[in-house]
Amino acid sequence: MSDPSKDEKSKGGFFAAMTSGLSVFGNAMHRSVGRMLGHEGVEVIDPDGGKEDAEEEAHRGRWKQEERDSYWKMMQKYIGSDITSMVTLPVYIFEPMTMLQKMAELMEYSHLLDLADECEDPYLRLVYATSWAISVYYAYQRTWKPFNPILGETYEMVNHGGITFVAEQVSHHPPMSAAHGENEHFSYDVTSKLKTKFLGNSLDVYPVGRTRVTLKRDGVVLDLVPPPTKVNNLIFGRTWVDSPGDMIMTNLTTGDKAVLYFQPCGWFGAGRYEVDGYVYNAAEEPKMLMTGKWNESMNYQSCDMEGEPLPGTELKEVWHLADIPENDKFQFTYFAHKINSFDSAPKKFLASDSRLRPDRYALENGDLSKSGAEKSRLEERQRAEKREREAKEQKFTPRWFELTEEVTPTPWGDLEVYQYNSKYTQHRAAIDSSDSVDVVDVKSIEFNPWQYGNVSAE
Repeated sequence: MSDPSKDEKSKGGFFAAMTSGLSVFGNAMHRSVGRMLGHEGVEVIDPDGGKEDAEEEAHRGRWKQEERDSYWKMMQKYIGSDITSMVTLPVYIFEPMTMLQKMAELMEYSHLLDLADECEDPYLRLVYATSWAISVYYAYQRTWKPFNPILGETYEMVNHGGITFVAEQVSHHPPMSAAHGENEHFSYDVTSKLKTKFLGNSLDVYPVGRTRVTLKRDGVVLDLVPPPTKVNNLIFGRTWVDSPGDMIMTNLTTGDKAVLYFQPCGWFGAGRYEVDGYVYNAAEEPKMLMTGKWNESMNYQSCDMEGEPLPGTELKEVWHLADIPENDKFQFTYFAHKINSFDSAPKKFLASDSRLRPDRYALENGDLSKSGAEKSRLEERQRAEKREREAKEQKFTPRWFELTEEVTPTPWGDLEVYQYNSKYTQHRAAIDSSDSVDVVDVKSIEFNPWQYGNVSAE
């Protein structure tokens, strides 16, 4: 009897034997354009092109020629390094959103977790849950960079699927965020510490983190390990994103798991977006096959011990991408716009909320000069606070999360785990039960994540 998980790896995915072969051939055809442009070792990859268009592709993208040259000179020394918080970047490559808000984008299709909680079939439950995890990758393909959160910055969201969501920047060096979201069906907890490796004209992003979902009806706990991401053509060419590798979701309560393989993009785009795999029981026997594209839809079907579709069953769609705006400047979905708006903010939200960042708000309104100036001001204020903390021999303490003694291993390194302390639930309950109906102009609220009231940036 063959092992579908091994067959899947050897074939490059469930329905992708042909595109896998094209991918290998395509990788061999990618050309270095360093000599042509005077920048040694820079590879420009066009997922829709072939071997003859590397030079043309290299001159595309959002960078002006003089900007590319100067930025390349500055960035060369960082090749091979983790640049998560090392490099100051120009605001014209940013999107008007922070990493905390981007964490909330995973909640767009949260109804899939509601269905997982209500589901009696343990394998279909994993189909719903993994489809939820895959659904955010359409948003993750945006090539604009989100703002790094200021230490102590927060993001709150309500008015979507009955969810209350809060995220907080809990560490600056290394940059770490924690988030908690829940409704009547599930609770979601994540500690995130991105790790990167700069490779010249590309960036590998490793999702060092721990993501747990608890389904409330039966108390089932799900653990998610996502694939790494590669950002191609950072400086030369049109920037594009790929996430080749395995996504694994494990039911820690029963031992069942889903293993889905994200196809790498091959020559002429072969295999791009494709996701294939299986849901296994605790004995590692396949029970459901899953196939689809992370930018379109996911499907599932019951399968036999060989991983073949069961007779009399049919492929069913479990998730489909919602309508998206046409020609959106930042490729935002409607949900991303909702995240950025004050319509999704709770009553009397925190002054440390990402929506209030002046650099983010200026960029959203097209004022790049002001955005850059405000970004520099916030970063210098953050450095001043660090100096003040060190002078007072104090440590930063997150407000809504607590550092535990747990250190969990990940494929890309160990992770210190933060846990939700439930204080935000109490905070919101007190506000929501208040009879106060004060109307506040949100634009008059000053962004304030600071630990100290008045610290000089000099």
